Amino acid sequence: MNALMSDFEIKHDARPLSPRWEGLAELDRALAEDRLTAYRWKKAWADPINRLVIIAVCLILLAYVGFVIVNDLLV
Repeated sequence: MNALMSDFEIKHDARPLSPRWEGLAELDRALAEDRLTAYRWKKAWADPINRLVIIAVCLILLAYVGFVIVNDLLV
């Protein structure tokens, strides 16, 4: 069975896990990006024109959802 595995694969499997966890680095990056997203939303909400656009888009989506629900109940 060792004839099929290279020496690198045998040594690679025998090494202990590194103390640096890649999952935590990815989680840290995701949290940092979430902070940037929250900052962008707050900045957009502070601008009056962007606030109007956000409210208009939400109202259009809400009207569409209401139309679909009412249309589904009547048919």
